[in-house]
Amino acid sequence: MRRGERGSAAIETAIGVPAFMLFVGLVIGAGRVGLARQAVGAAAAEGARSASIARAQHDGEQAARTAVAATVANQGLRCAALAVEVDSSGFAKPVGVPAVVRVRVTCDVGLADVTVPGLPGSLPVSVTMESPLDTYRGR
Repeated sequence: MRRGERGSAAIETAIGVPAFMLFVGLVIGAGRVGLARQAVGAAAAEGARSASIARAQHDGEQAARTAVAATVANQGLRCAALAVEVDSSGFAKPVGVPAVVRVRVTCDVGLADVTVPGLPGSLPVSVTMESPLDTYRGR
């Protein structure tokens, strides 16, 4: 080793390790948000499907909320806040007219334990899914 290069490994380590740790933290945060988006999408789809097979509007709304809660629990998703909006106005349309039920699920995904500067403490993930009502079934 030349005399002028002494200590260069320590400087490279001092610069490289924090940059690598920042990268790892960002990957963990992105993975957590991606998994949460998939789980929220599955919950919204299950809620919409459950609502669409109900016979009455009130029953459909209740079925959607129950299905979303069960799917979120089964997926192991921990939300700081979970909001479920059910648009069941399609039940009011007359028989023979196409209609859908929409379910929007919003989950605040906690990121406080991922120590990356500038990353928020939580990030809202929201997905809307819809399912058609049977056009010729009595509502």
